[in-house]
Amino acid sequence: MLRKSLSFLLVLLACACTVEGQSRPVADPVQVRQPTLVNEATGDVSALVRAVIDGRTVELDTGQRVEVSLLAPPADCWAAAARTFAEKALLAKPVRVSSLTPGEVNLRLEDGTDYALLAVREGVLRAQAAAGALADAELGAAREDRGLWGAPCNGMDVTTTTAAPPPAQRVESSKSLPTTTPPPPVVTTTPSPPPCAVAYRLDGQWQDGFQGKITIRNTGGAAINGWTLKWSFADGQTVRQMWNASVSQRGPAVTATGVEYTRSISPRGEVEIGFLGSARGRNTAPASFTLNGTACATS
Repeated sequence: MLRKSLSFLLVLLACACTVEGQSRPVADPVQVRQPTLVNEATGDVSALVRAVIDGRTVELDTGQRVEVSLLAPPADCWAAAARTFAEKALLAKPVRVSSLTPGEVNLRLEDGTDYALLAVREGVLRAQAAAGALADAELGAAREDRGLWGAPCNGMDVTTTTAAPPPAQRVESSKSLPTTTPPPPVVTTTPSPPPCAVAYRLDGQWQDGFQGKITIRNTGGAAINGWTLKWSFADGQTVRQMWNASVSQRGPAVTATGVEYTRSISPRGEVEIGFLGSARGRNTAPASFTLNGTACATS
């Protein structure tokens, strides 16, 4: 009897060990969602272009008529082509609109392309007081004679108008009057485009100082052998160091002269000069440049 009881106890202990040793179910791991950073564009809204007025002016589906910022008015000699380009790129298409001032906006296509940069890069419109990417885009279009930089505009709005002669007047009189000859027609021709173009941009700016770059392009048909570029600063800036040219400054007036390896500029060629400057407060770009005494187109 004692032996049977011991055997029964051994069996119970073995079963208990087996149950205790079985693997316990493990709870499913808690799924932890990693945080995400969502950057939402601010300051712009979706709109649809309902009508194209010209290359830089459109009417939105809200009925608002707006101009695209940083674009100059279309040149007369390229106005039709500029409007065709705008219609193809914008008409009846969704855009993103960022308002700057009443009636003036930044406009981006559905794929994120900046319309102003696209139009300038293709030579459809000129940039207005541009710097940075727009200045580079305009120089690229001018370098390759794209759009209005080629014929017939050649980078400028050149038109010729002829005034009609006044009609001859007849005077009835009993006396014989001498025959009058109408004056010849008056032909008015706009000035020829300047033989140079200058792009001014800032490459960097810090407290009391900045770095600038000026690109000079020969837009004429003859080589430039030796040049002097002049401009004036409006906010008391001074040039402390310049490369690819020698420099002198008297008050706000700055004179840069080409050195031996930059003094010649071939037709459609260009040179680039850079400088370090000092500025306190405002640092406005120069309004105009002259090359060898002749005013240059600016961008």
